[in-house]
Amino acid sequence: MSFNTKFKLSFMMFLEFFIWGGWFVTLGLFLEKNLSTTGAQSAAAFSTQSFGAIIAPFIIGLIADKYFNAERILGVLHLVGAVLMFQMYNAEDFTAFYPYVFAYMVAYMPTLALVNSVSFNQMSNPEKEFGVIRVWGTIGWIVAGLVISLVFAWDSSENAAAGMLRNTFLMTCIASVVLGIYSFMLPKTPPKIAKGEKKSISEILGLDAFALLKDKNYLIFFLASIMICIPLAFYYQNASLFLGEIEMTNLTSKMALGQVSEVLFMLLLPVFFGKFGIKKTLLVGMIAWVVRYALFAYGNVNELSFMLLIGIALHGICYDFFFVSGQIYTDSKAGEKFKSAAQGMITLATYGVGMLIGFWVAGVITDTYVSPEGAHDWQTIWLIPSGIAVLVALTFALAFKEKKPAPVAA
Repeated sequence: MSFNTKFKLSFMMFLEFFIWGGWFVTLGLFLEKNLSTTGAQSAAAFSTQSFGAIIAPFIIGLIADKYFNAERILGVLHLVGAVLMFQMYNAEDFTAFYPYVFAYMVAYMPTLALVNSVSFNQMSNPEKEFGVIRVWGTIGWIVAGLVISLVFAWDSSENAAAGMLRNTFLMTCIASVVLGIYSFMLPKTPPKIAKGEKKSISEILGLDAFALLKDKNYLIFFLASIMICIPLAFYYQNASLFLGEIEMTNLTSKMALGQVSEVLFMLLLPVFFGKFGIKKTLLVGMIAWVVRYALFAYGNVNELSFMLLIGIALHGICYDFFFVSGQIYTDSKAGEKFKSAAQGMITLATYGVGMLIGFWVAGVITDTYVSPEGAHDWQTIWLIPSGIAVLVALTFALAFKEKKPAPVAA
């Protein structure tokens, strides 16, 4: 891969995740402080991500693998997203905000699979090359957090109460316009299926990728991906609210510590992946969720603040060792014609079905363990997803059988 191509793909990843991190990290705090939402309403807002992820495989399967270049679809979706993000910036209450965040997530979630598809299409050895490209997405997420917290201080107690977090949507709108235009300059990623080739209904809808589930091990991985996203949903929905409620200062920049560790572990992932294999890599990722939520449950902003910071920093292992490894594993299992659809399918499993369930569970738990005065029992709230992660890890460890390569004859 040439330096020019690496640069283009890296900048694409930077903008893709700058956009996501630029508003999603502080959404929970924004919803409570500015729109006075309940746990159930917050869950509804976060669940739009899951609905977008569920729809994503059909969008990708219909157009990216069949009819249009992936990079062009990426550009159009981000330009549409910019318009919707501007409407979110202007919304004055939850009723006005919800339709726009729903439509935005339907447009944005397919782009996660599209940036992977554009990247994998340029690679001869994804296991070694993808991490170096994908790490720039993590850097983009970090930069977004630093801008919010250290440059503008939109997440400070005073500014959050004054409604300044609304500006995160305007910042994201501008970044979406930039990526939308830039996408048309990316390496061409044409459809994999010839125009004259006959297509079944399952092909048109991108359902052929679900044939991967006939592989028992992949089915187990797919189900584990769904279940481990329940704990993940607790983090996305409650972390900023939790840290804001216990009065952690510069919380968005400190939450970016998770993405700093993600950069480190992204670079270490090919080494770990090659030495220990897919099963152990995925298990380490799942166990990290158990530990981080236990640290959240028993840490505080005083003498035990280090526990909270360690819990945040574990995000690198939590995310890279399960989700990025899962993307690579899925790419290795997918046929040449259905790589985009396969990436859309794993997006459906993780950010779709799993987190849809997770956001609902997190909303119920958050509303259950709150006092009439509005104070949350955070210890109980965090121990529940920690326990769920224990069960998922144990089940996966017993059920998934990694296939070892056949010995080479002398």
